[in-house]
Amino acid sequence: MGVKREEIFGAFNLLRKGLLQIIVSIVLFGVIIFPFSKPLLRFLCDTSLKTNLVAFSIPEAFFSLLKLTFYSSLFVSIPVIFYQICKAFAPLFRSKGLRSERGLLITSILLFYLGAFFCFFVTLPFGVQFLLGYQSAQIQPMISVGKYVSFCTFFIYGFGLTFELPLILALLSYLGVVKAAFLTRNRRYAILLIAIAAAVITPTPDVFNMSLMGGPLYILFEIGVILVKVIERKRASVETSLIEKELEK
Repeated sequence: MGVKREEIFGAFNLLRKGLLQIIVSIVLFGVIIFPFSKPLLRFLCDTSLKTNLVAFSIPEAFFSLLKLTFYSSLFVSIPVIFYQICKAFAPLFRSKGLRSERGLLITSILLFYLGAFFCFFVTLPFGVQFLLGYQSAQIQPMISVGKYVSFCTFFIYGFGLTFELPLILALLSYLGVVKAAFLTRNRRYAILLIAIAAAVITPTPDVFNMSLMGGPLYILFEIGVILVKVIERKRASVETSLIEKELEK
């Protein structure tokens, strides 16, 4: 049930062929989004910051809009990116018993956007306001537009990718890399890693905002454990039926 090196190389070769479509998608969406980059930046500020931004150099405002356009285009292109990834690696997982490639694609897209929107509408506003709470009469924040765009997109993408945890565990189970017994036996270490990830990904170090990340991430971990158990039961059932057929012969 192990993964052969040739299968991995084949998957990456297919992904390399689909890279052009990904680039074209990002460029096309970027051309469409750029005229709306200023309202998009205003919406980003109104949602979480609620204060004015500053530019510390002449071209910073322009390059910040380009940066926001690129990240937004990448965000919109996620279905195309995940489609090419699933298309490339589907043969690898199909040989290990995965049947629903469409379900894999839809689940990966939904999990990413769920994490990203959770960050944008819940965690990020709380985190930004928490950090701005340290201002005083002697400390007035002057927030760079470029750094603010990078700050927001880092956490939005971070949340989106970490919400892929149950799907990643399920796929690793198909490859025989992860076992349910191993996950349940090392649950306390998983909790420790989740706490560290929450401390790194969340924009603030306070317990409340860390729990907004750590809580859902732990739930996703437990969902992943359940999925791994289901996969192992199905695999055991298939192997048992094959053995019975061989004995009947």
